[in-house]
Amino acid sequence: MNPRVLNMLSQTNILEEQQKKLHKFIEDMPAYVIQNGKAKNKTQTLNNMLFKNRDIYVSRHNRYASYPAHAHTFLEMNYILQGTATETLNGKKIELKEGDLLLLDVGASHSIDTLSENDILINILFKEQVISINLLNDLRRSNSILYDFLIDRSLGVDSTLKNNFLLFKRKPGHEISDVLDKIIEEYYLKRDFSNSIIKSYLQVLLVELVRNYPLNTDDRPTKSQILITKILKQISENYRTICLDELAHKYKYNKNYLANLFKGETGKTFTQMVTQQRLIQAHNLITSSNSPITEIMHKVGINNKTFFYKKYKEFYQCNPGDDR
Repeated sequence: MNPRVLNMLSQTNILEEQQKKLHKFIEDMPAYVIQNGKAKNKTQTLNNMLFKNRDIYVSRHNRYASYPAHAHTFLEMNYILQGTATETLNGKKIELKEGDLLLLDVGASHSIDTLSENDILINILFKEQVISINLLNDLRRSNSILYDFLIDRSLGVDSTLKNNFLLFKRKPGHEISDVLDKIIEEYYLKRDFSNSIIKSYLQVLLVELVRNYPLNTDDRPTKSQILITKILKQISENYRTICLDELAHKYKYNKNYLANLFKGETGKTFTQMVTQQRLIQAHNLITSSNSPITEIMHKVGINNKTFFYKKYKEFYQCNPGDDR
């Protein structure tokens, strides 16, 4: 770990000083990222406004007071850089030691016990859109619990039906910790192109986790999952012009059957998924170029301005211009 970054992470901030003095939790999130009215059992939910124009959000968890139960509309990793931590997830206490990594699904509610001065817990937050379909396709043959977790997230499978977290205990070697250190350093040093570099490191991290934590059962992706993954890859590559008729002909399926199969596996229609991919690409162009938004809209294959602005706001919780 870069000594400068480690020193930054070790420093006590203003909120921590207050928590240490009062022995109680002080809200550390701005009001606009707290989702009101939809939380169950008074569990606070944090929404995607936290990201603004970033793809990945990294923070150090505040110490000296327990963090109440909360959930997210995005994926979260808790990494123990130093010391230990105790979390309560699904009513169960989980003890985390230095080097452990906890991956939480969308909607997973958890609380965190008080951290001491020598404990450093790093939060790495990211939306499921950041997970590359190409990466999932490459990992398909890996036979990994992480692959199953990520493919379910990509396909929109209800996480309440399965385990909504994965715990990766520290293993000998430095491959995983080295990548995590790079992500943390890039985020806090704020160098040029850090967002793109962090996204790339995240893909590397996921591959390293698959490599180091193979699945020890005979579970395999279903035939339908494999087909839908291929179609998602086609959408990610040809989002501007892709159509269901061509895919039905390519994979030798009836168009209506394929549409129903796609909806059954992903929870979304083919058209909804294509629109989502177009919005993701538009977001990438809006945040990385100076091209007019109308030009970007046409470039990704959307011609109706009202439709584009409406869907963009639904997906990113802000207007296209706000991401500029």
